[in-house]
Amino acid sequence: QVQVVESGGGSVQAGGSLRLSCVASMSIFNINYMGWYRQAPGKQRDFVVGITSGGLTNYADSVKGRFTISRDNVKNTLNLEMNNLKPEDTAVYYCAATLTGVATTWGKGTLVTVSS
Repeated sequence: QVQVVESGGGSVQAGGSLRLSCVASMSIFNINYMGWYRQAPGKQRDFVVGITSGGLTNYADSVKGRFTISRDNVKNTLNLEMNNLKPEDTAVYYCAATLTGVATTWGKGTLVTVSS
C-alpha cells in the first residue's frame, strides 16, 4: 500500500503563488493515477487536478490556466504549482494515489489560505 505526504501549504495574498508537493512511499512509475483534491471549510472535497502514469492530465475548470501538475519520477514526488491564487482557492489540499485494484490512498492534507 502506497503512502503519501503533502507539504508546501501556507498563507498568501490574492495573486500570489504556492507550490505543493506530495511524496510517495514507492516509485510513482507504479502508481496508475495521482491527483490533488481540496476541501474548503464546510464544503465537500472537490477534484482539482489529476495525472495518469502516462502523463495525461485533467484539470478542474476553476484552476485551468493557473495550476500546473507535474510528476518528479526521480524524487517520487507529485507537485502542484499554483499561480494567481484567489480567496476561493482557500482549502485543505489532499494528495491522492491510486494503484490498480487497490483503494485510493489519501494524505493528511496541507492548508492553503489566500487572503484578499
